[in-house]
Amino acid sequence: MTPAFAPPRPLAPANRIRVLVADDSVVVRGLIARWLQESGIEVVATVPNGRLAIAALDRVAPDIVLLDLDMPELDGISALPRLLEKQPGLAVIVVSTLTQRNAAISLKCLSLGALDYLPKPATNREVTTSLGFRQELVAKVEGLARPRRAASSSETEPRRPAAAPRPRAPVAPRCLLIGASTGGPRAIAEVLAGLNGALRQVPTLVVQHMPPIFTTVFAEHLQGQLGVPAREAQDGEAPLAGQIYIAPGGRHLGLVRDKLHKVVLRVDDAPAVNFCRPAVDILFRDAAAVFGASALAVVLTGMGSDGLAGAKALAAAGAAVLAQDEATSTVWGMPGHVARGGFAEEILPLEGIAASIRQRLGAGR
Repeated sequence: MTPAFAPPRPLAPANRIRVLVADDSVVVRGLIARWLQESGIEVVATVPNGRLAIAALDRVAPDIVLLDLDMPELDGISALPRLLEKQPGLAVIVVSTLTQRNAAISLKCLSLGALDYLPKPATNREVTTSLGFRQELVAKVEGLARPRRAASSSETEPRRPAAAPRPRAPVAPRCLLIGASTGGPRAIAEVLAGLNGALRQVPTLVVQHMPPIFTTVFAEHLQGQLGVPAREAQDGEAPLAGQIYIAPGGRHLGLVRDKLHKVVLRVDDAPAVNFCRPAVDILFRDAAAVFGASALAVVLTGMGSDGLAGAKALAAAGAAVLAQDEATSTVWGMPGHVARGGFAEEILPLEGIAASIRQRLGAGR
């Protein structure tokens, strides 16, 4: 993921989210606190290690913790389960420099209950000068804050219900497409693990908003967990049944027909779409053009509206689109937009998505 996030509007004082920053660098703690406060987000404490973060919970009761991985006394991965045990429901964003080791630890933290991750520049000087890091930091905190403010608000705001999709004739899928963002790695792994042998019937193409290095490690984790080939997609290769192709961090994944009219993967550096690269819309739109009604798409938890335009194109082509429901989504942004737009044939809890995919993969076989 290399999204150029648009900075959100500052929160109204009454709706401010409470954030605790845990980072061993006093410079980084100060910068992050200032950036958040300038965006209308309340920073209730800054601490230099995991031990002090745990101790501060009772005193400051944060909604979100920004948790650095590399800290003295008690590091991030060791502090995480203790933070969640002490304050269930706490939203934790893991912050780490972009290395293979930290990518693997960050993904491990997601499996332990962290909700999101944020790669930071390698040096304090780069942190100071990185506008992208600042924008992504504020966007992630604000994105996780929104559903928590809504859940705790005493005001009853009417919600627009999901629209009913147009009926379609069942078609045996020739490919499985998955798009996700915040909360996606755990959700994707759960869905694919539930497919069992059906996972080998079609190629699976995944766009998860992730930076470079993270997607390589994510593919390795999926392969180890599922026992099927999983790796970053390569430009020009033909997608094969039983294999999982992950959009490389910072690059779009699409589909195209080559000179022999054979379907191949397209991986490129085209401009960001929906502030994201890779973007779900790119994959979905290409699949609508290449596979038409024989595509099967799933939109899982994530911030923003990436996937909405692509789901519309798929639905118009007669393809089935499934969306994760609000109750089981970390953030009901991406699947919520698709559901409310009327492009989801089914809106399902996370635990019910694999069964629906298995049933559809059996159609006409």
